[in-house]
Amino acid sequence: MEDTEKIKGPASYFPSIKAKYGHPVEHWFDILRQAGDLKKHMELVNLLKSAHGLGHGHANALVAHHLEKNKA
Repeated sequence: MEDTEKIKGPASYFPSIKAKYGHPVEHWFDILRQAGDLKKHMELVNLLKSAHGLGHGHANALVAHHLEKNKA
C-alpha cells in the first residue's frame, strides 16, 4: 500500500503549472493577492489568462484554490 495520498482538486494542477510557466504557484498567488478590487472568480481567471498567458484550466485552478484559502 502507498503511504502517500493522491492530490485532488485544484492543487493537482500545481506541478504542471510550475513546469509549464516556470514559476512556483506562490508567484501566481502573489499576483492574485495584488489584484485588489478583482474579487470575482472569473475576473481573476481572466486576469491570469489575458495579462499572464495562462490557460483557462490552470488559471481556474489557481483562482479556486486562492479564493478557498482566503474566505473571510
